[in-house]
Amino acid sequence: MKLAFVVDPLGHLKPAKDSSIAMMREAARRGHEVYAIGMADLFVQDGAVAARATPLELAAGDSPWCREGAPEEVPLAFFDLVAMRKDPPFDAEYYYATLLLERAEAQGARVANSPRALRDWNEKLAILRFPALAPATLVTRDPARVQAFVDRHGDAILKKLDGMGGTMIFRVRADDPNRNVIVETMVGEAERTIMVQKFIPEITRGDKRVLVVDGRVFPHCLARIPRAGETRGNLAAGGTGVAQPLSARDREIGEAVGAELAAAGIVFAGLDVIGDWLTEVNVTSPTCIVEIAQQTGENAARPLMDAFERLARRAG
Repeated sequence: MKLAFVVDPLGHLKPAKDSSIAMMREAARRGHEVYAIGMADLFVQDGAVAARATPLELAAGDSPWCREGAPEEVPLAFFDLVAMRKDPPFDAEYYYATLLLERAEAQGARVANSPRALRDWNEKLAILRFPALAPATLVTRDPARVQAFVDRHGDAILKKLDGMGGTMIFRVRADDPNRNVIVETMVGEAERTIMVQKFIPEITRGDKRVLVVDGRVFPHCLARIPRAGETRGNLAAGGTGVAQPLSARDREIGEAVGAELAAAGIVFAGLDVIGDWLTEVNVTSPTCIVEIAQQTGENAARPLMDAFERLARRAG
């Protein structure tokens, strides 16, 4: 199988924690050919969606973790599967890439996750599909509504809708002396739509990343535990990742969301669960494969590659 990964520049990927590299290594272990494509490598010529793709030889060590071959210009339909793994931000260029990938599907390419689903499943707003699983939530650009929500619940989390890695996330209590300036920073003069959620005290036990592969819940999650004095558990914000078996509630949430993810063509997703509540549905480039594998010996790249192979066979 020829498998292409649309990723950030290869020099930015970190083998000690990058799930895309874990997938590439599993693909290479099975004898598949692995290619890398950057966003700037995508193009359309004579009506065909194509790319300047670089073949990779995966190495066992981390420095270097791969050797690059000579780039080839090929239509995306040349590959058995194209894995869209570009990190957010979900900006205009990301949006355009999903349109090109969707056009490539019409020309015979197989793409995971579904380009249309990447547009439809905003990683923050997707929880609105599952109101019974989510904490009290407000989506608005009205500062007065934000203030009223904080008054009603006493303790809230404010998030940008396009943030990642814990960026632009604020905890605001009703008596916070910085409350007004935080709300102003987040929404301005009703200029930016944000999400506000009731604070979940169980964050001290971790913001759990629950992996869903082809609609099925992986049996271990990674609880990302905030460092002292911090609200955010994100590893990028200094959190500590602790792998653990799923709780019954984690599995319940994963199975409920997973059924809809599979129907939408989302082969790989990472759900964020705090306490008993679903807080985000990550579909662009979910991670934590490496950390869970290192701590448990269970590698989610294996069932994911099984899913990629099934998708390629079905499409073929």
